[in-house]
Amino acid sequence: MARVEHLSAARLQAGLDDAFALVAGRFRRPEVRQRARACVGELLSGLERKNGWSLAEYAGEATPDGMQRLFNAAKWDVDGVRDDIRTYLIQHLGEHDGVLVGDDTGFAKQGTHSAGVQRRYTGTLGKVANCQIGVFLGYASSRGRAVLDRELYLPKDSWIARPERCADARVPEQVGFATKPQLLQAMIERALAAGVPFGWVTADEAYGDNGPLRRYLEDQQISYVLAVSRAHQITTGAGKVRADIMAGKVPRTGWQRLSCGPGAKGDRRYAWALVATGSPAHHLLVRRSLSNPRDLAFYLCHTPRPVPLQRLVEVAGARWTIEECFQTGKNEAAFDHYQVRLYPAWYRYITLAMLALAFLAVTRAALGARHTPAGTGPLVDISANEIRRVFALLTRPPTSRPHILHWSRWRRRHQARARQSHYQRRQLRDR
Repeated sequence: MARVEHLSAARLQAGLDDAFALVAGRFRRPEVRQRARACVGELLSGLERKNGWSLAEYAGEATPDGMQRLFNAAKWDVDGVRDDIRTYLIQHLGEHDGVLVGDDTGFAKQGTHSAGVQRRYTGTLGKVANCQIGVFLGYASSRGRAVLDRELYLPKDSWIARPERCADARVPEQVGFATKPQLLQAMIERALAAGVPFGWVTADEAYGDNGPLRRYLEDQQISYVLAVSRAHQITTGAGKVRADIMAGKVPRTGWQRLSCGPGAKGDRRYAWALVATGSPAHHLLVRRSLSNPRDLAFYLCHTPRPVPLQRLVEVAGARWTIEECFQTGKNEAAFDHYQVRLYPAWYRYITLAMLALAFLAVTRAALGARHTPAGTGPLVDISANEIRRVFALLTRPPTSRPHILHWSRWRRRHQARARQSHYQRRQLRDR
């Protein structure tokens, strides 16, 4: 991508063109390729909702058929696009001591037909809701952060054990049940095979408490700082001890005040303690709130070689970068706007949204975190959110009254047919 020196429409469009050129060969037909490029740009637009209808209208098409075909039936290599996005990100953000960050997020959905949908608790909404769960692999370095990989979680009982339901959602027959840690491990394996430069893996306690995932990382000699629950059993010379019990034995002099990275309100400072275990390669890292000493968090660390406490603290803090990616992805790249139901369509939409998010991350890195034109006075660091807003305003297409009215009529006709079908189904049920 050409270096973006100024936030102009021409430079931003050229940057997105350069990013899309890396994946263009994954689309067999020129019309599919052109529609995919338009889709990525529209995901960064100022549209309130970005689904098949609104994306097609914004692109100047007469109906949503082509855009829906892009997600459902057109021939293109979605995993190849994923691999190209990973290469693009590593070229611009990669560092030998980078951090792979694993986590999952929920996508609220209505109905029962979307692949993997089920009522469950999701931290995204803070309640039990009907949703899909995506597991993601992020990447964090001093240059920026973005999403490298993705997998859709399919519940065992409500989906994998019901082959007819999977068939309706076009889940491939070879797709079996995999836990969220297993999905994360598969993505880490792909990152290793692709030569992604990284020195660490971090994730929350849903992954840190998973023994097979930890053993896999240890077998690969990968250093990690994984959050674990307070009840996690730590192996010591005297046997197994709960993490919170070990934390309670740390003397007052055993705590150090350190920052785990910058936050929205300044450095995120906590008191930290590093506790030895029965293995020289493993330590328990404990984080204590400065304002509430009873507020503790626990991390199991695996480091084949000794590492300074400050670096372990920084890796623990890097876990929050994927939360920032989720927030930016949903707010700025429309991660959760999709209305697709089929299993392959979910991967297609999310992968194109990942490309839009990657473009924002690389553009921010190219601009530099402090893009301050002369004579403007002090400015806060430029963010992916701000780049997306400027992109949307500078590149929006001119409005056409006939096109707007055409789409208004099209939506009303479609809604009338849908309402009539609903009434007919209800009458049949009432007989």
